[in-house]
Amino acid sequence: MLRIRLEVGGAPAWQRGLIPILAVLVTFVLTAVLVLLARANPLEAFYYFLVEPFTARSTAIEILVKSTPLLLAGVAVAFAFVAGYFNIGVEGQLYAGAIAAAWLGPQLAGAPAIVAVPLMLIAGFCGGMLWALPPAWLKARLNVDEVVTTLLLNSVIVFFASALLNGPWRDPISQWPQSPEIAASAHFPVLLARSRLHLGAVVGLVALIAFGWVLSRTALGLRMRAVGLGRDAARFMGINIARTTLIAALVSGGIAGIAGAGEVAGIHYHLIESISPGYGYSGIVVATLGGLNPFGVGLSAVFIGLVLTGAQEVSRVLGVPSYLGDVVQATLLLATLALLLLTRYRLKISRTQAHSAQIHVDKVEST
Repeated sequence: MLRIRLEVGGAPAWQRGLIPILAVLVTFVLTAVLVLLARANPLEAFYYFLVEPFTARSTAIEILVKSTPLLLAGVAVAFAFVAGYFNIGVEGQLYAGAIAAAWLGPQLAGAPAIVAVPLMLIAGFCGGMLWALPPAWLKARLNVDEVVTTLLLNSVIVFFASALLNGPWRDPISQWPQSPEIAASAHFPVLLARSRLHLGAVVGLVALIAFGWVLSRTALGLRMRAVGLGRDAARFMGINIARTTLIAALVSGGIAGIAGAGEVAGIHYHLIESISPGYGYSGIVVATLGGLNPFGVGLSAVFIGLVLTGAQEVSRVLGVPSYLGDVVQATLLLATLALLLLTRYRLKISRTQAHSAQIHVDKVEST
């Protein structure tokens, strides 16, 4: 008889690879209950969640559109998390990048696109990086918990954006709370005709590749991974903990700021209060589900983009509330975190003593 048990120890690669799959399955089992409460068929609902968006060009492209800020937010979260810096402020840093891009955009009138577009990206990066600086400095110098500071600063920047849009940036004609239109030359190029897919998707892929390269090919990546695995051990190795943490936090904030600039320059062409429906928080789900691995983060971003697009389809066809997509994301994060505990154990398969004794008896009788 086979005996299966869990033993304390590092899980093998195949077992760690099963965690995202198990998390997705657990999530859909749990959310099926909510679909039933909405008086809909769970199998039909999940069809519209996961399959229907791929059957039409418009919705398939929309998956990529939604995946673009999710990819950048996921890379931003993962970059910081690898270094042991738990940046929960990606949402706020995204808003900071969007504000910087919205401020610079109107001033680029007359500038060629080859100059204006890179400047918009730089503005977004600098805005997100500057907003990430205070909590990063507090963590590096005073060891202040970054989870609290980054999370609280999210609300500060959102209210600041609202004050701008309802104050000096309010449209003087329509009185609509939105910033002035950015210059046409600052618009991100559209990648596919008659779609909203823009240059930000390429920037996201570049950021993902750069993230993988930094982690695997550079001394900075080695230091980040060492600090993330154990600060005391890294300090013993002579690594400057404060500097490594500060760099990881600032780059993370800059990448998040690029996501905000992309929403301004690629989608809306001005700043609005709801520039992000929670992309920064979804980035935590993307990074966690992806196991902080560049390839996994990319797949997770597309999957969450599919969930968000599918939620609209489910709501339109079956009448299920569209916020079911948010519930799926939250459940997916909790399921992933719970299943990550399995990485501390490995499956051990062995034969029981009773089975061994029976084999021995059979051998005696045969002799």
